[in-house]
Amino acid sequence: MPRQQGFTLVELVIVIVLLGIVATISTQFVSLSVRGAIDLGDRQQRALQSVVISEQITREVREAFPLSVRESDGCLEWLPILGATSYQSLPAGAGGNSVTVLPFGQTIDAGARLIVYGYGSSQGSLYESGASVPDPGPVSPEIEQVDSGDTEITFTASKTHRFRERSPQKRIYAVGDAVSVCQKQNNSSTRLYRFSGYTPDTSSPRSFDWLIANAGESGVMSANMVKNSLIWRVTPISLQRSAVVNFEFELFAPGSDETTRVNQEAQIRNVP
Repeated sequence: MPRQQGFTLVELVIVIVLLGIVATISTQFVSLSVRGAIDLGDRQQRALQSVVISEQITREVREAFPLSVRESDGCLEWLPILGATSYQSLPAGAGGNSVTVLPFGQTIDAGARLIVYGYGSSQGSLYESGASVPDPGPVSPEIEQVDSGDTEITFTASKTHRFRERSPQKRIYAVGDAVSVCQKQNNSSTRLYRFSGYTPDTSSPRSFDWLIANAGESGVMSANMVKNSLIWRVTPISLQRSAVVNFEFELFAPGSDETTRVNQEAQIRNVP
């Protein structure tokens, strides 16, 4: 009778052990590769979002009326410039209700305000609105809509105003409602928020809690969380140089120890 060929029990056990070792190593390799791909994706997402946030803030801040930029308690606030041109004549008497300008070349919606110069005025006076607008002062009451070719700007509701100063270059700016960028100051939600459509305070920027409760429009700027406090540093404008806004923050994803730190500087080139 021929002798049967086969494997012994010891050989089978050795093969099973070796296959187990190979499977364990393969699983660890795949797991580490997947973890590495996820970490790389998180880094790329944070890096891309940091660029988007920095660019969005920088572009908006560069278009701010330079004397209006201010910061407090993690919030940066400014008045955006909607258009700029040169004036030909300003109201001279107590009953003046219009300004003659060169055409803006674009439409300025009703509700904007005009600013001439502004040096020597308190920063809070730039944020005055309604009946509290100083007359004479650097900021006008709200204006009627201005079309691209209009040369005369009229204040709403036949209001009158005199500008306290004159611009050496006869520059006049149309500014819109105040805008704020803030970080929520607690652990439940630490994202960046942008606010507009609210009534500003003349003494200091509105707090985040006030804005989240009262602002007419808000939007989340960051999908990732912001670690630590958002730091704003504002170097005010002078007669010799433009204003500079520096901001710092860190982005992180929940469940990760890695962070992406952002440090950006924006120069406000609009000198009155």
